Amino acid sequence: MKAPRVTLEQWRTLQAVIDHGGFAQAAEALHRSQSSVSYTVARMQEQLGVPLLEIEGRKAVLTDAGAVLLRRSRQLLSQASQLEMLATEMELGWEPEVRLVVDAAYPTERLAKALRAFMPQSRGCRVQLREEVLSGVEDRLLDGSADLAVSGLSIAGFLPQQLNSVDFIAVAHPEHPLHQLQRSLTHDDLQSHLQIVIRDSGQHKPRDSGWLGAEQRWTVASLGTAARMIASGLGFAWLPCHEIRHLISEGSLKPLPLEKGANRSVPLFLYANKDRPVGPATRILADLIIEHSMTE
Repeated sequence: MKAPRVTLEQWRTLQAVIDHGGFAQAAEALHRSQSSVSYTVARMQEQLGVPLLEIEGRKAVLTDAGAVLLRRSRQLLSQASQLEMLATEMELGWEPEVRLVVDAAYPTERLAKALRAFMPQSRGCRVQLREEVLSGVEDRLLDGSADLAVSGLSIAGFLPQQLNSVDFIAVAHPEHPLHQLQRSLTHDDLQSHLQIVIRDSGQHKPRDSGWLGAEQRWTVASLGTAARMIASGLGFAWLPCHEIRHLISEGSLKPLPLEKGANRSVPLFLYANKDRPVGPATRILADLIIEHSMTE
């Protein structure tokens, strides 16, 4: 990449000339001589090959090209200032990035509220968000690739902070044979029908959480895929209420009338990486996740 011909200090000088109403005023504001300010702007115009200012009476005013370049230079100087501030924050322990891993069943709206609240406090800190299923979250904690993690599992060796639970409900298409029985259903009724199960994304200790041992089991990669398959008439499953509320309302899915176990409440926990200190940005985001886990 070609090195810039004009320095940030030169752009700052041009801004001062315009903002303070002239070369003399700019010189006073910048604690420089007027001749130095005049030379800086003249040199800029030579380097750029574009006239930035023109004299109208006794006042220097921007040309059309100068107005465009000055506007862009304000963005440039602002970004440079933010970059220096970020470097200072990093020196003081402020993280450049927080790696957040969440179980796919965690309500997106809760997470979005926490991230929206974090944005104005982030000071340039990026959030790297990753979704996993079941033990996939545990794997990311154990291999050190997560600073914060939301999981429904009790993970040995980590101190959990409890969040609000997520409710699951057993559903099938309204025309599914289980609904045609028109009575309360038992465990034995379910075993003879296809169950849709979400694949555990973990590699080390994958779980068959929620599987009833049905003879027919199809495994899919996401909650969204499972919901669409069941809404099309294939099988039954326990799915998060917040994910399928609209499908139940529109009649694409119908809760199964189980004698017991139709609804499941899964507690969720927030974990932090125990092998590295929790930095200030990570702590702020963790507090916001806890706060907004209590909302819907």
